[in-house]
Amino acid sequence: METRRLGKTGHQSTVIAFGAYAIGDSTQDEADRAIEGVLARGVNHFDVAPSYAEAELRLGGYLKRHPQPDLFVGAKTQQRAKAAAREELLRTLDRLGRDRHDLYQLHAVCTPSDLEDCFAPGGSMEAILEARDEGLVANIGITGHGWDSPATHAAALERFPFATVMTSCNRMMAARPDYRRDWAALVERCRADDVGVHLLKATAKGPWGDRTPTHRTWYEPLTEQADVDRAVAWALNQPVTTLCSAGDLSLLPAILAAAERYREFDAAAADALLDDPAYADFFQAA
Repeated sequence: METRRLGKTGHQSTVIAFGAYAIGDSTQDEADRAIEGVLARGVNHFDVAPSYAEAELRLGGYLKRHPQPDLFVGAKTQQRAKAAAREELLRTLDRLGRDRHDLYQLHAVCTPSDLEDCFAPGGSMEAILEARDEGLVANIGITGHGWDSPATHAAALERFPFATVMTSCNRMMAARPDYRRDWAALVERCRADDVGVHLLKATAKGPWGDRTPTHRTWYEPLTEQADVDRAVAWALNQPVTTLCSAGDLSLLPAILAAAERYREFDAAAADALLDDPAYADFFQAA
């Protein structure tokens, strides 16, 4: 699988990062099989958070039995107070059986208000900076999703030289002019500042709305291989390093396959996604 440099972290991340949310409700045996499967495909970047059910324990349970010194793990805190963030940071290290976070991120910073909370006196950013100075954190990043996340993350880069940003974008979101403007501004800033871009929701079809979810994802996912191929191809032709795999293990094979055979962007094929009538409600809701 192709690798790309994750900005100033210097890590050569595979273009798919394994989203450990997908193993949060798995047994340890199920999680072990999923982890071994993605490692066998060459995936070298994992993403995990305390809010992903038992994902930290499942990943840590595997890593403690099968150490992977070259595996790059991005962890997160959604706590906004310094003391709580510090506690979470240390607990994650213990759960994963690691001495240092490769990447530790402010999690779910989706709006200007979220950003203010993180940077407030006594906020979570203070805890992360202290941990970095103690050698417990190698790189600091920020994550968020939704319509305001690119602008919020651009504002965050004005406050601190984050090593990475993790934000949402896909062909459908980029069709909205104001979002496309904010996304373009963010990735240009990341390029200029050598910030690694980790993409969320690359294979999202749209919100569930009134439909009953059929997958363990926050959004209705693309499931047909041809659609996944087009979505992944569009995303990997953006100035990004890696795409986070979806939160349902059943979707993982199609995403990995699409990334492995990704070559050249087919603009007509990607644009054809927008012709699907199923997206009408998505754009109306947006």
